[in-house]
Amino acid sequence: MDIRFELNEELLQDCINLINGLFHPLEGFMSSLDYHSSVNNMTLNSGAVFTIPIGLDVDHSTYKKATESSKIILTFKSKDIAYLNIDDCYIVDIEQDVLKIFGTDDLKHPGVKKELSKSKYRVSGKVILIDESILKNSLKPKDTKEYFVSKGWKTVAGFQTRNPIHKAHEHLQRVALEVCDALFINPLVGWKKKGDFSEEAVLNGYQTMIDEYYTGLNIYFKPLRTPMRYAGPREAIFHAIIRRNLGCTHFIIGRDHAGVGEYYGKYEAQELAREITSKYDLGINLLLLSEPYYCKKCEQIVSDKTCKHSDEYIQKISGTQIRAMLADGKRPSSIFMRPEIADSIIKLKDKKFIQG
Repeated sequence: MDIRFELNEELLQDCINLINGLFHPLEGFMSSLDYHSSVNNMTLNSGAVFTIPIGLDVDHSTYKKATESSKIILTFKSKDIAYLNIDDCYIVDIEQDVLKIFGTDDLKHPGVKKELSKSKYRVSGKVILIDESILKNSLKPKDTKEYFVSKGWKTVAGFQTRNPIHKAHEHLQRVALEVCDALFINPLVGWKKKGDFSEEAVLNGYQTMIDEYYTGLNIYFKPLRTPMRYAGPREAIFHAIIRRNLGCTHFIIGRDHAGVGEYYGKYEAQELAREITSKYDLGINLLLLSEPYYCKKCEQIVSDKTCKHSDEYIQKISGTQIRAMLADGKRPSSIFMRPEIADSIIKLKDKKFIQG
């Protein structure tokens, strides 16, 4: 009798990204060797850098059946979408592993809380597609690479975000356009913690920016559907790997990339990036850019590389404060966010532009 396992939204998206090649060199959910190597060494067993484990967690009953089987049919909303050729069944120590992945086991950390909710039982193997309809409108490296070639872009900088665009991010993007032929704005729209901006808010804000201010520039805009892990430095490298697979030659890592709260240092992700690239060829150039802020003396967005005025002139651009103002239906100062962007988000208020 066939074993069937019902996927949740996040596991479905992992399946799609495995099939499409976004998680290359992975072709399926990680074996015990790859999982533990990723957790402990930030590489696969082969030595390839991979900083976030991608595992299929199953209930105990499915796990027991899998130990005696060669295949699991993966379903979503009771429909067969793919199958997994079983090559390993193993048990993980989640409590121990979250400390290594996230640097904390604090349940207030959304990534830790999410990881600890998973089963310790894992099954690995290559994922084989059954239902091609699940790939409709999904992001495919084949398509992005072909698009970049068709445009004649030799160098493309990838930009990761989970928020609508504000002036600090605009500054980083324009710096990247000075360095590279083109910019790939690739906002993450998968699972995010309560209080983050919704998918609609992020996409509306960016579409407005592109229509109003980025017209005619070498910019490609497509969302990335994968869960946020909030794993800070490790996730920054993971995001770089995905963009490498999508055909980017460069990737921007700024202040507190993929961070949350006060769990990670301001430039901890950049420190790990330097450490990783000193040992391994990641296959993508990392643009390690300083935090942009507004200087009242310079009267523009600057960074500590371009401005040395004292703190009395500095106004930091706070995503948290911007979110709070928009939630109250108020426009942030045009110093921090362009009015058209704010308006495109405020009009979504009744559609809950803040996550759940």
